[in-house]
Amino acid sequence: MTIFRWTGRHTRRQERTMGCALACLTAMLGLSPLDAATIRSVDLGDNAITLRFDDAVEGASAFLLDGPQRLAVDVRGATPMAGAASGGMVAQTRMASRNGAARVVFDLATPALVTGGAFAADGRSLTLLLSPTDARAFARAANGRPQSYVVPAGFRTRPPAGGDRASVTVPLDPPQPFVAPPTPRIVGARADRPLVVIDAGHGGHDPGSTSVLGGRKEKDAALAIAKAVRDELVASGRVRVAMTREDDRFIVLGERREIARRLKADLFISIHADSAPNSAEARGATIYTLSEVASDRVAARLAARENRADVLNGVNLGAETSDVSSILVDLTQRETMNVSSAFADLLQREMSPLVQFKSGYHRFAGLIVLKAPDVPSVLLETGYMSNIDDSKKLFSREGQKDIAVGVRRAVIAHFARRMASR
Repeated sequence: MTIFRWTGRHTRRQERTMGCALACLTAMLGLSPLDAATIRSVDLGDNAITLRFDDAVEGASAFLLDGPQRLAVDVRGATPMAGAASGGMVAQTRMASRNGAARVVFDLATPALVTGGAFAADGRSLTLLLSPTDARAFARAANGRPQSYVVPAGFRTRPPAGGDRASVTVPLDPPQPFVAPPTPRIVGARADRPLVVIDAGHGGHDPGSTSVLGGRKEKDAALAIAKAVRDELVASGRVRVAMTREDDRFIVLGERREIARRLKADLFISIHADSAPNSAEARGATIYTLSEVASDRVAARLAARENRADVLNGVNLGAETSDVSSILVDLTQRETMNVSSAFADLLQREMSPLVQFKSGYHRFAGLIVLKAPDVPSVLLETGYMSNIDDSKKLFSREGQKDIAVGVRRAVIAHFARRMASR
């Protein structure tokens, strides 16, 4: 769910220093910088890690280390980048060159197993899926063999150093610019009604948690519940509705949030299901909203990324200084967080007659899907996949209907309250 993105930006002086050090290191190892791709960024999510490269790499292997608990990833044909990242299950990230590969070590904040992984088709990114576990299971897995990952196509956009010696040139299509996914369709009431964006968590190669009932996947439960919520909201005739995904596809977490912003949504609801090692005791729904600490970092990054050219609630940040831009973003974010928290309380009130909640139902976290500064957003953990009773409800039409009815009541009450306050 959560993704913390790290791109390792530095000052020019730091870049020159790191560049000299990297050149010396590659020379000592008998490598040319042209022989290896460079790790460009690291995305850390609640249950996934994605390494991105500026070119295709040769392959990778991953293994666990105990005492302390770590996940090590060796990426062949890659050079490391400097910096540190943390988030999700990762407390700290470290990198170094090792025998012609980049070794990335993730110090784990909680024991976790690698349950799957694959390279992208172009070999420019590697995604590893994580699942929380207990210390004993982690220790057993740490004694196992490394898991290997193969690049689907062994082609690279630049040739290795050494000329055309025993080489074959393969023509490649020119690089294509990034194209955002198509804008989702909007259904429901007339155009002047509020717009609610429903986000079905996970999807595609990211299955999410696994149910104790027959190994069914969170992504499927989330999509079914999201569709039930959509249908309830449309039937009310009070709001318009769009979904970030309507089928089994993977969407980057940041893009889910940006879909809501592009559509100028009035409310964003992300649907998920939780999981815990203690399947007997952990059950019930939980609602997450953005934390105060996360707001400050997001506000600063947003203002910098948009280079003061963003339009926020009708205010053109391009006309302001960087300090004023950051303040405007921060104020908007804080107001959005207040609205999100109020909606979370309303959501629990309207759903609780139909859906069981945990005692501490409202939690705060720096989840990336909640970081739109101008769209009130909540993440609804509808129950526990690891609990038999919860899992039965999550995959039943009756249970999905109960969730959808509760969400519909809360959404209608929320916009009625907002209208009355004006």
